[in-house]
Amino acid sequence: MRIVRILSLAAALGAVALAPAIAEEEISYPKQKWSFDGPFGTFDRAAAQRGSQVFNAVCSNCHSLKQAYYRDLKGIGLENEAITAIAAGFNVPTVADDGSNAERPARPSDHFRSPFANEKAARSANGGALPPDLSVIVKARDGGADYIYALLTGYGEAPSSMKMGDGMNYNKAFTGNQIGMPRPLNDGQVEYADGTKATTEQMAKDVVTFLSYIANPEMEARKRLGVKLVLFLVLMTGVTYAVKRKVWADVDH
Repeated sequence: MRIVRILSLAAALGAVALAPAIAEEEISYPKQKWSFDGPFGTFDRAAAQRGSQVFNAVCSNCHSLKQAYYRDLKGIGLENEAITAIAAGFNVPTVADDGSNAERPARPSDHFRSPFANEKAARSANGGALPPDLSVIVKARDGGADYIYALLTGYGEAPSSMKMGDGMNYNKAFTGNQIGMPRPLNDGQVEYADGTKATTEQMAKDVVTFLSYIANPEMEARKRLGVKLVLFLVLMTGVTYAVKRKVWADVDH
């Protein structure tokens, strides 16, 4: 009887723990076509470069990329001169010769500049909310690239029946449909160097491609290695089978 009571208590506690997850509304994100999907997928360099432009012009005003360096932009096809020029457009903190705090233009070896000096400054500038670091945001959120794209394009007018909180914005892709971040992308917000029309959807897709690269810079090398390993295993399977047939060919059955 004691064992039965223990099992009953465990089942009850499990039901209580699962209740919030069951009750929470599940949002599905439309599947997008990404060049980096699948075992042979690769990053669209042109899209990633445009996404870098969107990040630097829009997202970097609130969000950081603490785990990325400007030199990482070489992986999306930018030359050293272009990377140096992009980095020099941002100032990063340093220490002057007299020991005082100062700033200098960023170099390719620097981390991407953080928009705020510290967490308290970030919260103060954003009504108490802390903008998340985007270094691995694509891997950190359920839905990955599809979720980030849906979030960036999910802003709109709230239904008349919905009461919005102060300072909140309606977003159909966000849990609860209320998000503190104002709509970040609007048509024509940036002027692409390659002449691509900067619609909200295009900018969202480009910046998601860029963030996917930042989160997975080794992806292409990993996939190439995986293909080589699979081919090697297939070859070794064939060799092993041939050796087995040869060794056992003269054995009477």
